[in-house]
Amino acid sequence: MTQRVELATVMDRLAVDGMVTEYAVAVDDGDWEAYRGLFAPGGRADYRSAGGIEGDAGQIADWLARTMRLFPMRQHLIVNRRVRFGLLEQDTGDTARVQADYINPMRFAGQDEGSTEPDFVCGGRYDFALLRTDDGWRLREVVVREKWRRTAPTGKEPAAR
Repeated sequence: MTQRVELATVMDRLAVDGMVTEYAVAVDDGDWEAYRGLFAPGGRADYRSAGGIEGDAGQIADWLARTMRLFPMRQHLIVNRRVRFGLLEQDTGDTARVQADYINPMRFAGQDEGSTEPDFVCGGRYDFALLRTDDGWRLREVVVREKWRRTAPTGKEPAAR
């Protein structure tokens, strides 16, 4: 590889990684306009493994706007990002896939207003498919693969021994 190609690959990797971060920030901040803007035309998301829906970016943003009212405090932590380029439809470098693990602590609305401690935490893996567009890298597909969830104890569970 030439230095020019290596530099372009590094720049693409940073841009793709930035899209994953922008995705998390848009959801956590409830910025549904920004969320929609992250997707390429025809982009879709699938939240069914977490009890949600599958649909185009607009449908998903509307669903998230309603659903996330239940969780006024949320903070995605997206880690272990594995980025691969050119893995869609015999591509020449204009697509990317990212697999990334997540932990998402949240707080239910209407709980103890003085506390900020999460009372709902879930984790799993995201599969992001991205496409290079005239406007830069955009999400073509997001699939959530929730692996686990935990809610705060209700006080009825037996004490630990």
